[in-house]
Amino acid sequence: MQDANSIESLEGASFEPLRVSDRLARKALRHTKERVIEALLFAAAGVSVLTTVGIVWVLVSESYHFFTVVPIWSFLTDTMWTPLFADAHYGILPLLAGTLTTSLVALVVAIPLGTTIAIYLSEFARPAVREAVKPFLELLGGIPSIVYGYFALVVVIPLLQLFIPGLPGFNMLGAGIVMGIAIIPYVSSLAEDAMRAVPMSMREGSYAMGGTKFQTAVRVVIPAALSGILSAYILGVSRAVGETMIVAVAAGMQPNFTMNPMEPAQTISAYIVQVALGDLPHGSIGYQSIFAAGLSLMVMTLLLNVAGHFVRRRYREAY
Repeated sequence: MQDANSIESLEGASFEPLRVSDRLARKALRHTKERVIEALLFAAAGVSVLTTVGIVWVLVSESYHFFTVVPIWSFLTDTMWTPLFADAHYGILPLLAGTLTTSLVALVVAIPLGTTIAIYLSEFARPAVREAVKPFLELLGGIPSIVYGYFALVVVIPLLQLFIPGLPGFNMLGAGIVMGIAIIPYVSSLAEDAMRAVPMSMREGSYAMGGTKFQTAVRVVIPAALSGILSAYILGVSRAVGETMIVAVAAGMQPNFTMNPMEPAQTISAYIVQVALGDLPHGSIGYQSIFAAGLSLMVMTLLLNVAGHFVRRRYREAY
């Protein structure tokens, strides 16, 4: 009798619908937001990968048409590059020599200066000095390269002509020096970050053994940060090889098969700028030559990156 009354009371009662607690609701919302953020990050990475694939596809496909007309052996061994002349030659060696020469001059300037600046900022400079100098270095890296080009043409080359009589107004030496100045921020900033990542306990151990600051920097910090420093150098090399406007303004724009930095020359990137101005009809062999030159530049940069990858793996230190 009592059970029957209980059942009747339950049947007459009204129940509220079950509700998810606020804590579970917030957790579900946060999970959804993380999924959305993950999707956006994946889309950003996918765009960069697709862009790279698209660039490679354009270079390879257009270069294929070029190499159906120009033999690869002639492209690699001919010492003349005159694709815009009536007597056309398509040897990449003059452009390659100009690219390597200006890059070597730039690295001779950038690597010693950039490494010295990095050692000073990391090991010797007071925090206030470091915080004041580093933004100026990074600002130096943000100056447009066309400004560097006119700086080379108007200031550096006339200054060099005071010490080197007979130096032509356009030459690879002045362009390479200014390229090195432009690359210094990349080398010094990355190298300084690599040195500062070395644990302080290693420095303290060196000081405890009686080492000076300079000995600690040279014999402890630099070997420990060598993989990062080499990465900074490789980035500087890639930057020098791909530099365009400085060499286009100051190096002379003349394909010249020479490694003498005192002479004018043309680099691969400068030739691409010269031809890509729209004077040549699309589909002509002269127009397609810029894709072959660009493919050569991409292969050079790819080899540098691969070499840098193996160097980083070889000298990488884990703390």
